[in-house]
Amino acid sequence: MQVTETLSEGLKHAFTVVVPSAELEKKEEARLKEVGASANLPGFRPGKVPLSVIRQRFGASVKGEVLEQAVNDALRNLFEERNLRPAQQPKVDVVSGGDGKGDLELKVETEVLPEIKEPDLSDVSLVRLKATPDAATVDKALNDIAKRQRDFVVVEEDRPAAQGDALVVDFVGKRDGVPFEGGTAEDVSVEIGGEGFIPGFAEQLEGMKPGEEKIITVTFPEEYGAKELAGQVATFDIKAKELKKPVEVEVNDDLAKKIGFENLDKIREVITKQVEDEYEQLSRLRLKRDLLDKLAEKTDFPAPESMVEAEFEQIWVRVEADRKSGELDEEDQGKDEETLKADYRKIAERRVKLGLLLAEIGRAKGITVTQDEMARAIRAEAMRYRGQEQAVFDFFMKNPQAAESLRGPIFENKVIDYITELAKVEDKDVTPEELADMPAANV
Repeated sequence: MQVTETLSEGLKHAFTVVVPSAELEKKEEARLKEVGASANLPGFRPGKVPLSVIRQRFGASVKGEVLEQAVNDALRNLFEERNLRPAQQPKVDVVSGGDGKGDLELKVETEVLPEIKEPDLSDVSLVRLKATPDAATVDKALNDIAKRQRDFVVVEEDRPAAQGDALVVDFVGKRDGVPFEGGTAEDVSVEIGGEGFIPGFAEQLEGMKPGEEKIITVTFPEEYGAKELAGQVATFDIKAKELKKPVEVEVNDDLAKKIGFENLDKIREVITKQVEDEYEQLSRLRLKRDLLDKLAEKTDFPAPESMVEAEFEQIWVRVEADRKSGELDEEDQGKDEETLKADYRKIAERRVKLGLLLAEIGRAKGITVTQDEMARAIRAEAMRYRGQEQAVFDFFMKNPQAAESLRGPIFENKVIDYITELAKVEDKDVTPEELADMPAANV
């Protein structure tokens, strides 16, 4: 194999690679003999088929197989011999020899990973924020539980629906005056001021009395599940049938037993533990954000443009979706597209550099993701889809590539944990509000 480097600019390299025809013919001959050893053709004993017949029957497919393998071997040898690590899949063009005639000449263009020196982590200092659940937080959670457990009774007096009431209605949804699929229902209980309906639906039912009819207009959210309705304006013919009011549930031992707990103290313990876990997760996120900001200062190496571009494209898809739905971050709303792209390209570059740095630290320290950790991650992912756990689990088992998407976050967290253990970490007590006030990352 002959290699000539035609470009070397920063992380970008280009090569001309020539695999001699004699080498290809030798590999083709060897492969044809392998095929002939196991070929079973009519009129010949197994393994005794003449090579000329094997070449006639299988020559074209073997030639294609040999050429494909030659390209793969050439790339592997090229990068191993020159100690280069491609940042993305190299671009390979067959200049000549792709038809199996003459030398195989390839043009290879690639961008490689930069050389990353392990940074000094001894000077990393961090502050870990810690918050403790207070009685008011637990009481609020208990009141929310009680609210969800309450019953509704029919209102006998003649009055309109008010906030907190439930109005039983029939409705027919229409677009341009024509009913649409899935938009008609009967005896639906709609809580005034509650959640679960299209924004603006329940709010327009306030003030209605049983027996009244009304036409309301709503706009489906951009992210609505039914694509044909997402972002669309529709009307609903409403017929109010019955008004109900909530019967408040007292927060006591009876409530605890109703939802499967021994007593009120036991449910308080569970809620407190849940809140502590939430605070712990927030604390970990804050610590990780601070650590990444510190590490970003140590990324004194260039980022491969192809990786930055790929990361930026993923980010920009989400930005475009947020802009279209009117959910763009407040600080971004006044920026023009050119400024937005420049800002998010910086974020993409930061992410790529940090990812490379963490990968290098993990590689140098032998940090890996075990099979047990992967299995736990798959089980946790499956548990997010209640009633479909087995189907999700089976999906990951049958699609190793999908399962690999879970490996990256596990590896990153293990590297973060390793660095945190080396850092000087000071604990600081704060309020839950201070803990939740996540600052923007430094870019």
